[in-house]
Amino acid sequence: MPDHYFSPDPAAPQSVRTIRVPIDGAEREMVTATGVFSGDRLDVGTEVLLAAVPAPPQTGELLDLGCGWGPIAATLATRSPDAHVWAVDVNARALSLVERNAELLSLSNITPATPERVPEDVRFAAIWSNPPIRIGKPQLHQLLETWIPRLAPGATAWLVVQKHLGADSLLRWLTERFADFDVERADSKRTYRIIAVTAPD
Repeated sequence: MPDHYFSPDPAAPQSVRTIRVPIDGAEREMVTATGVFSGDRLDVGTEVLLAAVPAPPQTGELLDLGCGWGPIAATLATRSPDAHVWAVDVNARALSLVERNAELLSLSNITPATPERVPEDVRFAAIWSNPPIRIGKPQLHQLLETWIPRLAPGATAWLVVQKHLGADSLLRWLTERFADFDVERADSKRTYRIIAVTAPD
């Protein structure tokens, strides 16, 4: 079976590279590698998300869901140094890169973790995610059904999804599945939708 960025342990040889990434308005060096999502550059969807979302809460538990090599987690940790950021992915190589990038950027408030390592009682003040659409619709729905209910009261999950990869159908599903949440298309840029899912108070 071929490797995917959502493979837990990619078999492809690891080729590490250093790229420059805008983190909270400043160009910073981060490491990426083969076998992870968008291993050669900052993904356009991630770039759109980071430009569109409001400032994260300054304290509490924050989640980068499907973190890859960590640009979203690094942005959350930089913008909210007094918060704790969970960088969650199933890909062991991605989590190793997040750890290295946290060290490179001198960020001590990031915890890379596989899903099962996040304590079940943790509730998130915000979720930012470029979700792994290519895992398939049933798996994606299961992922969101697992994590969105873990938002703290009044907290928001911000998701970026490309229009031609099903953003509008996902918006409809979220609206139906989380009927007691406030679900909206918050923005639309460069063929991407920004979806906001806010938990009831």
